[in-house]
Amino acid sequence: MQGEVLLHRLFDVGYEVRLDQAAELLASSAPQRPRPVRVQARAIQIMNPPVAVSLGGQSIEVGADTCAIELSARIFDFGVISLRARVHAPRGLTWGEFAAFGSSIVSGELSTAAWGRLATARDSLLARIHPAIERPSLSLVTEEYTVFRIFSLEDAAGAPLPLEQLTGEQIASLLLGETRPVSPAARAEMLSPRLAYFDDDLTVLSWNAALVVEPVREDTDVQYVLEFANAQLLELRYYDSLLDAELPHMYDEVSAARRAFHLLGRRFSRLLSALQQRVAEATESIERVENSLKVTDDIFLARIYTTALDTFRVATWRAGIDRKMTIVRETYSMLNAESQALRSEALELTIILLILMEILMAVFSP
Repeated sequence: MQGEVLLHRLFDVGYEVRLDQAAELLASSAPQRPRPVRVQARAIQIMNPPVAVSLGGQSIEVGADTCAIELSARIFDFGVISLRARVHAPRGLTWGEFAAFGSSIVSGELSTAAWGRLATARDSLLARIHPAIERPSLSLVTEEYTVFRIFSLEDAAGAPLPLEQLTGEQIASLLLGETRPVSPAARAEMLSPRLAYFDDDLTVLSWNAALVVEPVREDTDVQYVLEFANAQLLELRYYDSLLDAELPHMYDEVSAARRAFHLLGRRFSRLLSALQQRVAEATESIERVENSLKVTDDIFLARIYTTALDTFRVATWRAGIDRKMTIVRETYSMLNAESQALRSEALELTIILLILMEILMAVFSP
């Protein structure tokens, strides 16, 4: 077989990246803004195509072999950068040897070297595009994904191997990294159905890895949409963690505001303004993420994308964010109602005091 392992590590680096400016800052590295090129890609609409840039090549030692690594990145306008390390596998590996090679790259000793090179490339890239990042901040929330890309697969006699002969156990051993056979029930739960458009291509997804068999080396459309789905997943995970941190802080602010004294019941004014801003920013950012790629028809690449979203449990993360946003909105409504009630009480008390003063003045006036 001939193939390669693509390691993806995605980072949230800021509120937004101005892609036109980022492309200008990376002009010396010949950045590109490609889109999927297959005919079926017309069913996928990308409002603001991400910027792709090469970050150079290196090499690592894999046993007795020296394997080339190509480093690159894809920059998304909603503040995510995907760093990629493409590790070319030695030629002529068997399926078991390729699975062992992939395991050594993903989670073995070689992964430390590969991730170290990606971290260095990330820091260099961020320094170059820093002026194009709005509110830069490197989040601790990251996403990792591996794509096992296979160009050709032959049987023992050297003839092309029909992809139907790839067993579920073989695919599971590659994507799940298990040395023991995985049960059919576990495979059905953890691996997507087999997705194919031509007789000689195949895509199978898991939550942290994908098998992509595609003989046309220049065709990277499947990898493109998988990377896009991972970037969207990362951004949802980032906002979920942000809201997790914000909710306890919000409760503390509410308690502090209740203890404070303000005339005319305006003790919650600053907090209400802050809550409104948080809701507006989170809503805008999430909508920008979800609108960054739209599917208009149920064709192959669209099925890859929607299957990836289902496999990554994106709907679950979105539901968690909606639930926390509802808590923030309900808190805003409660505080706003309480603030209005306090102002009404203050005004009523003021009117009573004025009436009392008029009575006293009438009684004691000469």
